[in-house]
Amino acid sequence: MALRWGMLVSMLLAFPAIEARAEPVADFYKGKQLNLIVGNSAGGGYDVYGRLLAHHFGRYIPGNPTIVVQNMPGAAGLRAANYLYNVAPKDGTTFGIIAHDLVLLGALGGNPNVQFDTSKFIWLGSSSSFADDAYLLIARTDAAVKSAEDARRPGGAPLVMGASSEGGGSNDMINITRDALGFNLKTVTGYPGSSSMFLAIERGEIDARFTAISTLQSIKPQWIRPEGGVRALVQFARTTRHPLFPDVPTARELARSDFARALIDLAELPFFIDRPFVAPPGLPADRAKALQNAFVAVHKDSQYLEEARKLKIDVSPISGEEVLRVIARVGSAPPETLAYMKNLLSSKGHE
Repeated sequence: MALRWGMLVSMLLAFPAIEARAEPVADFYKGKQLNLIVGNSAGGGYDVYGRLLAHHFGRYIPGNPTIVVQNMPGAAGLRAANYLYNVAPKDGTTFGIIAHDLVLLGALGGNPNVQFDTSKFIWLGSSSSFADDAYLLIARTDAAVKSAEDARRPGGAPLVMGASSEGGGSNDMINITRDALGFNLKTVTGYPGSSSMFLAIERGEIDARFTAISTLQSIKPQWIRPEGGVRALVQFARTTRHPLFPDVPTARELARSDFARALIDLAELPFFIDRPFVAPPGLPADRAKALQNAFVAVHKDSQYLEEARKLKIDVSPISGEEVLRVIARVGSAPPETLAYMKNLLSSKGHE
């Protein structure tokens, strides 16, 4: 009996200790305003995911803080990533959504503009793992290039592609498509964000661009329809063709060698953490855990999911731990593939 009573006393004493550890997190966040940094311009896919999360996230953080979105475009997402890693407060009041391709850029190394170590970020998770998505090369229906075969026909007309800045994700995918698939592409860089590239296609300034199905569904749903004025030529980040585009070949189907397929496999890995949210390194462990737990919880919230359904975006979340496993896969790619990719993405003069 004495033993049982002692165990009971120990258990009762443990509960206040647990509560005492939880109280500082709730006390810290109560009445606070958290800044959610979006490393891209307003109106694009990353912005849609960031604002959706901001609308619901505070309910799942102890203390229920408010979330304010701040767009910080620049250098194809590098400005925001560098800010979050080096400048942002490391107290749990600032986090953000960054471009997924920065994981590959960081793993390759050698870029002086990359001022972060991807493995040291506090990864909250990714809202999409591309489970029901695809990264499409879309082109105007009145462009000279009508198909993948046209795009790599010797002596054929080049497809004029819009991209962000040198080293940005869209520009990198153009280089990979040119090299691994043999497409004849001409690049026009310097577009500040997704919205400006959509407008450039509508104006006829460019023939084509890369974008995700989820982005089209959310921002340009009319383009999904047969009469929408654009057609898809190839789909990336798919081992099989997406059900919405059964007649469009995957990049893996079009690859002409095993090495080309290995390049595509490496290039596609970041899509499996397509909408990644991070916090600065060095956060207090309890606040980091609170943000990570809240991230998992909000993606199960019925209001969040209903709003995502209305926006027609892919919600296939993965945790921060799963993000780190994808990052490890990028780093463990064959050295010759990493070296070739590094050279390919750092090369100039492709325009």
